[in-house]
Amino acid sequence: MTILITGAAGFVGSSMVQYFREHFSGIDIIGIDNLSRRGSEFNLARLKELGCRFYHGDIRNKEDIDDLPKVDWIIDCAAIPTVTAGVQGGTLSLINNNLTGTIYLLEKCRRDQAGFIILSTSRVYSIPALNAVPLQEGDTRLQIQPGDIFEPGFSIHGIAEQFSTAAPVSLYGATKLASETMALEYHYTFGFPVWINRCGVIAGPGQFGKIDQGIFSFWIYQYLLERPLSFIGFGGTGKQVRDFIHPYDVFRLIQLQVQQSAAGAPRTLNIGGGNDCAMSLLELDLFCKEQITANKIIGKVAETRGFDIPLYITDYRKALQYWNWQPSINAVELLQQIIEYGHNNLQQLKNL
Repeated sequence: MTILITGAAGFVGSSMVQYFREHFSGIDIIGIDNLSRRGSEFNLARLKELGCRFYHGDIRNKEDIDDLPKVDWIIDCAAIPTVTAGVQGGTLSLINNNLTGTIYLLEKCRRDQAGFIILSTSRVYSIPALNAVPLQEGDTRLQIQPGDIFEPGFSIHGIAEQFSTAAPVSLYGATKLASETMALEYHYTFGFPVWINRCGVIAGPGQFGKIDQGIFSFWIYQYLLERPLSFIGFGGTGKQVRDFIHPYDVFRLIQLQVQQSAAGAPRTLNIGGGNDCAMSLLELDLFCKEQITANKIIGKVAETRGFDIPLYITDYRKALQYWNWQPSINAVELLQQIIEYGHNNLQQLKNL
């Protein structure tokens, strides 16, 4: 079996290369990455050690995709991942990477009759609908109250797949939602398997600590690097909530999807940490004060930005129902892994 992993030099892509090598025998792993993200070049030696055939190429260039060997599966981990992408310019770059690149990959799947798994995002969900969810303010977080009346797709378990994807979802979210639609159309038209995994925040050791990779590693590394931090939005209290998931748990579902087909399983699934692996920004900060240093002052900015949402918790019950999948790495263990990685690679992180 030959597997192509896009964005192979990034945090998620390189993690997928590692886990495929550890859990599959007799496979050929191909990786492609344009190395545009600063720090991705540090993963090239790791990819070589893992026996990944690496191609320095760009999924936005049709010729780069056409030149790749025939494959059995494509795991699409390449994306410009920030919700603010395209706002200050660069909209065409965002669209070309997140949508046009996906179409070139789907065309390769059609030619090769290969399966396609795309790592999509929770940012496909409607920002106004997320902001309209009824929440109550607790001591350290905004929280869902049992017994409230919710919109379709929302419950005490969080956001399910049928939650509204009506605009606005951000330019970034729109490119990923359009990519999902194209992937499904290729599946139904040409018959090759397609799975869409809408991920919450993916966090873990090996991240570069940039804000577009999610708040958890960013916050921890800012503590370790003694850099300023602020609670932004929702009154500056830090009570907004996100769940998060380790890349190994993402791989565990992909592994199942590559190896077998679950009868009747939906093509689109939400995967994330759920209620058991969710924290408010304030709770994350208290964790850092306990684990790293209590001598840090956090600024406060009361005004809420246009793309901010008060709470995102993944309802992953469909993944549990059809694939017997749920997260295996808890919040504390995951954050401690990030702290350990940060301590061991502090100089490198400082230079990025």
